Formats: sequence, structure tokens, C-alpha cells
Amino acid sequence: MSGEKPHILLVEDEMHLARGITFNLEQEGYLVSHVESGEEALEKVALEKFDLIILDVMLPGIGGFEVCQKIRGLDSRVPVLMLTARSAESDRISGLAAGADDYLVKPFNLKEFLLRVSGMLRRSAWYRPEPVEEGYRFGDNEVFLLSYRARTRQGEIDLTDLEVRMLSLFFHREGEAIPRGEILESVWGYATDAETRTLDNFIVRLRKYFEPEPSRPVFFQTVRGVGYRFSRKA
Repeated sequence: MSGEKPHILLVEDEMHLARGITFNLEQEGYLVSHVESGEEALEKVALEKFDLIILDVMLPGIGGFEVCQKIRGLDSRVPVLMLTARSAESDRISGLAAGADDYLVKPFNLKEFLLRVSGMLRRSAWYRPEPVEEGYRFGDNEVFLLSYRARTRQGEIDLTDLEVRMLSLFFHREGEAIPRGEILESVWGYATDAETRTLDNFIVRLRKYFEPEPSRPVFFQTVRGVGYRFSRKA
């Protein structure tokens, strides 16, 4: 991480909420930089390194989804937590599709928020992908975990830190039905009793990358009542 304290960029235009979030994050020992617009956020990310970005969806000027996409063009690995007043499933999927690693719907529980922040920071701090054969192949895909790249039917893509963590977990435990809670703990860094569709929507993202027919997955399989299983054999 950058410096002794984890450095968080908060992008939030509601000042009363920003002040509350900043206060609580600083109480947890984090260094917080706050900006009110997407344009300011992009300027910050271009000049500084952050350990986590907390990004509101509804921003003046450039919206949160577009900001997230542009951030990914500047830094594919920094964790991004999106905050949104939109509870529609399509909006959540849009956030993850834009490159976010997790999201919370306003109003959110402070304890849950801090749990997710600490989990994402903890995992991004120590995680390095364990070597898997360079050029891990399945179907028409080839994944390079150590260089955060993949070749797919859509062409070459850069992988985020979270995408690499999840793929590494699946590759090392190929054929196993991995429980949802275990995936959340291993990849996002927290286990929670709260209902979250982050994992399910993230699997949708991986299927769009790698499945020949995302609506009929053969590699990233749902195990009802348990979680998910990866198999490289279609």
C-alpha cells in the first residue's frame, strides 16, 4: 500500500454524506482524499496511487459508470467500491460491467460498509496470484494470471486484481463446488450474513468474457444451494 496508512479516494458529491464517510474511515486509520466530481477523480487517479476508490454513481458531469471505465484505463488493479442509490439489478450489473469490484446501495449499514472496505484493502495488500501454468487454457480462452491478461473470443483483455483473484481460486480448485461464503471471503476479503448479489453479478461478468454462450455456461457453473464450480472441460 502507499505509505503507512491505506490511501482511499472518495468520490461523492453529497457533502454531508462525504463528511460522515470520511470521518468514519479516518477513525479506522485510513488516509482519505475526497473529490466531488468524476473529472476531479480522474485527475487524481492520473497523478496519484490509491489503495481503494469509493465511487458514487450519481455524480455531476461524468457519471460514476463512465468514471469507473476510465479509471480502469488508468489502473486496472485498484479496487473500486461503488455507492449507488439505485437498487435495480440492471444498475448493479452495469457497475460491475464498468469494472467495479463491489457495490453498496444507499442507505447502507456503516458496519457492513467498513467490513467491505477493510476486506478489500486487506486482500489487495497481500494478494499475489499463485503461479498457475503460464497460459492457462480452457476452451478458446487463455489466461495469464501473473501478467493480468487474457485472450478470449472477444480478443485480448486486461484483468482487474479481483478478476485475477477469482480466476486463481477457480483454477486451483477446478472441479470443486465452492460455497458462496468461501468465495466472498477468499476473493473480496469478507464473509457476511447480509444478502449480496455481488458474487452472482460478477460471475455474469466472467461468463461474458469466457463462455461461448454466456446464457448456457459450461466453464463457470452454478451449483444450486452451494455456490459455483469451474471446469475447463466444456
